[in-house]
Amino acid sequence: MIFRQLFDSVSGTYSYVLASRPGGEALILDPVLEKVDRYCQLLRELDLKLVKAVDTHLHADHVTGLGELRDRTHCMTVMGDQTKADVVAMRVADGDKVTIEGLSLDVMYTPGHTDDSYSYLMGDRVFTGDTLLIRGTGRTDFQNGSSRAQYDSIFNRLLKLPDETMVFPAHDYKGDTVSTIGEEKRYNPRLQVRSVDEYIELMANLKLPNPKMMDVAVPANMHVGLHQEELEKEGRALSAVEAIRVLGRPDILLVDLRETNERMKHGMLEGALHTPYQSVEESLKPGGMLREVAAATGRRVVFFCAFGERSAMAVAAAKDAGLTNTAHIAGGIDAWKKAGGPVVQ
Repeated sequence: MIFRQLFDSVSGTYSYVLASRPGGEALILDPVLEKVDRYCQLLRELDLKLVKAVDTHLHADHVTGLGELRDRTHCMTVMGDQTKADVVAMRVADGDKVTIEGLSLDVMYTPGHTDDSYSYLMGDRVFTGDTLLIRGTGRTDFQNGSSRAQYDSIFNRLLKLPDETMVFPAHDYKGDTVSTIGEEKRYNPRLQVRSVDEYIELMANLKLPNPKMMDVAVPANMHVGLHQEELEKEGRALSAVEAIRVLGRPDILLVDLRETNERMKHGMLEGALHTPYQSVEESLKPGGMLREVAAATGRRVVFFCAFGERSAMAVAAAKDAGLTNTAHIAGGIDAWKKAGGPVVQ
């Protein structure tokens, strides 16, 4: 396995690059905008293809690198269901899995620092975002934070993991790089409380100043979605209502770019061809399945995904591959269902 912990000294942020092998797929956790050049250099050096960029929550102390990495690498952006970000490619919930080639991360909803805070468990290690820090815990006094919720997330979720589980947080300000659940139980001063009420009182008395970047970072991180106006101007974006009207037409080929677990969870469209986003580029090459089907039938390929981001990138990839009779469903299956479109479970 490839595991790299990268540090941004300005914000004290740790980012993590994960992959199962050189030359394979990669995932990055909590990227920082100013470090994107470094991430891309590392990906090239290790011959990795970035397929997912994940934020554990909406950060207030730095601008996320999610959007820039998506624009440069065409990766999927991932955040939790509760995020206030305008558009991400995939939203996850407690109990879901985030997968890439050879690796799987269990999704744990751990609110408290913010109401959209998540942790990700991968075998012998857990990425705790700003929920559980090394000898500390994330503040709970903004972005719908809750000391009560954080107590529950830490004591009833994270501290239930095996003591030897390694803890990799999204921040550190003292130079520590890793801890374990057992260490934090014994030595984290904020965890030596006897009750939730004592923890709430402790957190209420921290009196911390707001992060220096808060007024810049939060608005920027709420607007990371891919700009899709050009597709609309070119007539290659169908509204959900328009898409519902063409469902079942013989000249339309619907292509579902979501992963299997998303389709099972949120439903499928009748007659849609399943081509996961990660395989679209290959499928559009000469001899590829999508290219051959489109050429043989003359049907218009209409891509869709969860929220419209992957499908917009697929339309651009198709255009680059010389396949121009394409479109996507703006807003994805989310907009489709809100418009009353039928789904098959």
